[in-house]
Amino acid sequence: MFTEILQKLSTSRTTLVAVSKTHPPERILALYNKGQRIFGENRVQEMLEKYAALPKDIEWHLIGHLQTNKVKLVAPFVRMIHSVDSLRLLEEIDKQAIKNNRVIDCLLQFHIASEESKFGFDETEAREMISGDIFPRLKNIRICGVMGMATFTDETRLVRSEFKYLHDIFQHLKKDFFNADPHFCEISMGMSGDWQIAVEEGSTMVRIGSLLFGPRG
Repeated sequence: MFTEILQKLSTSRTTLVAVSKTHPPERILALYNKGQRIFGENRVQEMLEKYAALPKDIEWHLIGHLQTNKVKLVAPFVRMIHSVDSLRLLEEIDKQAIKNNRVIDCLLQFHIASEESKFGFDETEAREMISGDIFPRLKNIRICGVMGMATFTDETRLVRSEFKYLHDIFQHLKKDFFNADPHFCEISMGMSGDWQIAVEEGSTMVRIGSLLFGPRG
């Protein structure tokens, strides 16, 4: 399945983030040995344990909800944080990035699903934050694009419309705030059940777990 997914993604130049949550390091190493280098984790503690146990050329992406008090734990090594959902969190990432002499890549998470349990900005909130006084002062974070999770449903029309919506948000923000910034280029959307729809709607990063690793351990 890994090779098949890579082949399909290669035509769209979409990046595969292999979501390894709950799976042991040996399973990750098996994909690593096939050439995969980008892995995503939902939980900080699990990421720390795997970072310590696995090769250091792995790019770790934090894709789950991140509490501000745990930013300091991943700041020394995390490659990208997909789940930035508040100015307060961005400020803390910037603070910890400064301490580690790093610039940390971040995606703004948007609430695009019908489920209330999902985290994320709406477009108005994001615009207000970017236009505010604090955001321009954050020099050790780099906003690279947007992230969102579609509704967990078999209604493909709904999922497609939510992905279209996220793509529209990306385009609006790019035009109005990041037009001259080549780093603002990522749309992280699509998981094991809907990644092909996401790619059709412009995803540049898909976060796939169960299709690669099987059911959670």
